[in-house]
Amino acid sequence: MFRGATDRVRDRLGRIIEGARAHPERVVAAALAVGVGLLIYYLAVDLFPYHSVNDDEGVYLYQAAMLLEGKLFLRPGDIPWEAVRPWFFVVDGTESGVRMYSKYSPVAPAVFAVGRLLGDWNLALGLVATGTAAGVYWLAAAAFDRRVGLLAVPALAAAPLFLLTSATFFSYAPATMLNVAFAVAYVKSARSGSPRWGAAAGVATGLAFFCRPYTAVLFALPFIAHTLLSLAVAWRRAGWTDGFRDVLGRSLAVALPGAALVGVTLAYNAVVTGDLLVFPYAAFAPNDGIGFGPHEILNYERNYTPELAHETTVTVTEYFFTEWVAAGSLGTALALVGVAGAAWRARGVNLRARFRPAAGMTDGEVRAVLVGVVPAVFLGEAYFWGTHNGLRNGLIDLLGPFYHFDALIPVAVFTAAGVAFLVRGAADVLSSVTTRRRARLVVLVALVAAAPVVASAERSVIEHPLAANELRTENLAATYEPFEDRSFDDGLVFTPDPYGDWQAHPFQYLRSDPGYDGDVVYATDGGPDRDLRVLNATDRTPYRFTYRGTWTGAATPVNPELTRLRVIEAERVRARTTVGVPAEATSASVRIETPEGYARYAVPANATANESVTVEWTIGPETARVRNLPYAGGSRFGDVPLEAGRAEVDLAVTFVGVGGSSVTYRQEVTLDARGDSVRAVWPPETRVCRLTTECGREGTWVGPDGDYVRGVAVETSASAVENSSIGTPA
Repeated sequence: MFRGATDRVRDRLGRIIEGARAHPERVVAAALAVGVGLLIYYLAVDLFPYHSVNDDEGVYLYQAAMLLEGKLFLRPGDIPWEAVRPWFFVVDGTESGVRMYSKYSPVAPAVFAVGRLLGDWNLALGLVATGTAAGVYWLAAAAFDRRVGLLAVPALAAAPLFLLTSATFFSYAPATMLNVAFAVAYVKSARSGSPRWGAAAGVATGLAFFCRPYTAVLFALPFIAHTLLSLAVAWRRAGWTDGFRDVLGRSLAVALPGAALVGVTLAYNAVVTGDLLVFPYAAFAPNDGIGFGPHEILNYERNYTPELAHETTVTVTEYFFTEWVAAGSLGTALALVGVAGAAWRARGVNLRARFRPAAGMTDGEVRAVLVGVVPAVFLGEAYFWGTHNGLRNGLIDLLGPFYHFDALIPVAVFTAAGVAFLVRGAADVLSSVTTRRRARLVVLVALVAAAPVVASAERSVIEHPLAANELRTENLAATYEPFEDRSFDDGLVFTPDPYGDWQAHPFQYLRSDPGYDGDVVYATDGGPDRDLRVLNATDRTPYRFTYRGTWTGAATPVNPELTRLRVIEAERVRARTTVGVPAEATSASVRIETPEGYARYAVPANATANESVTVEWTIGPETARVRNLPYAGGSRFGDVPLEAGRAEVDLAVTFVGVGGSSVTYRQEVTLDARGDSVRAVWPPETRVCRLTTECGREGTWVGPDGDYVRGVAVETSASAVENSSIGTPA
């Protein structure tokens, strides 16, 4: 038995080696496809180690992690869902509690999950790129010849849109891989009449529909037209004969599994949204989709008119063909040469006589359906307002017109055909006036001379998006620096909310496990009530992640800080805050604020002559006050009352200088005052504000390394007071 298996393996290897010797171009094609996959893997690891600034990547990866754990829904349980709702997840309340699901289909996440199973998420990106490149080789070879197929692979890989979009965790590249697989299987089925290849084509396009329905339909339109035309011609010429039945059989072989997977897509809709015809993206934003008229997603809305669609389509078409294909305008010119060359080859051919559906699919038919993909994609996407939205928010500037990713396939094929047409045409012309050897030598010299021109054109289109994304990666690396050497054991990290109550938006590199049971749970920082509910529900070691600066989508850097928190529970909390006196300060004042009122306290006139001012203050279950400074007025007496429950106490120390310039230190303490005790989250959030007494994260205190006015410094501590005794400082 063992010997028989060994013999079979030996025979198989022998056939592979024989095939490689007989068709060395296939070996070269395989090497090129693998090389493309390795290039994409390298870009994913090197250029996007923290992902791009399009936070949809985190959505797909969250969903992939869910699938690996057999989950379609996130269930936060006792944790307030507002604090842990991931970006682009739909919230659905049921009798068993809140559950959340992604607005995207699970197909692309399932593909990405394969990478995780292999040990690295990014491996999936490389595998997808390899599969797409191999399919492009085969399609180009089927439309022209194998040499064109070999040229098509680098023509695809040199497109900036292919490089950047393939190296990120979006659904565009997986959907295109499935569409390319459909095209390959469709052509094989049409040429061989094999129902297996037809079924494979149906499965591929069905999965593409499940992945990105509208994208799959647009790509399939030229093939659908070819199928219908084949059926009509076969019926008209032969009626119900074997020829027509063959065409009908292979068409049904494609259609039936494709329709079955459309049914699976609708069934998935029913499971997650409760309605067969309501897709998850529509459940998330009902007015986000195809068609003209009013559209809306989150806080952005626009009336998408045909005029706006025309303007958007013209803009993105110019952008696509001048900036995002291989060598930009030069590559587009070569693709047009390829189309013209294909038309030249078809001159004088009786197309009606050549079109014999029962006899298989000719090279010209393959070229025709590939050309048809371009208008199908661009005209079809004109009906979708997402391209306008992508241009508006700047994501297309960084990653390219990703909604038109499928159009790269025919462009790569015809760019390769254009190169081949020019080289062969030049060789034929020269061969007519000199020897073939000299003609080849002249063509080779011309190619070498043209190489710097092509390289310069390629550099002009790839340089800007690479530099722009490298800049953002550098800024993201600085943002996540506190996490680089930090390991958590049952941790809870509160994250900032520059875009509102969304987890992994914008900090998609920080994601909880789907069951909220991993080493760390990330929760969006909110109000006192919600933060304390999160603390109670998780019972984990808390941390606060914050930053100093303005969040600009990583276009500019911020100064991050990760602080270990402690919940102090006692009859009272006694705090001590020492702040540095800013340069040129002439006076100071102190203020305590609660939702119920405020109190001011006097600071000695000579205090600004010192290097620092110390404020000792106390928080109890009913009041808060400063202990070491005299009361100077306010809406209440020196003891500022606290309403029972979860609230916030603010300490503000303001220094005023010559000309009215000011610096205010503001500390915000989250607390829960109930009965005869108080719980306080320490240390407080601290901000250093210039020219105002309140400010946002641009004033966050992140330690002495921040960029502050000279003299600014903060030291703070707190202790629990039980039975009039002071506990250990926190």
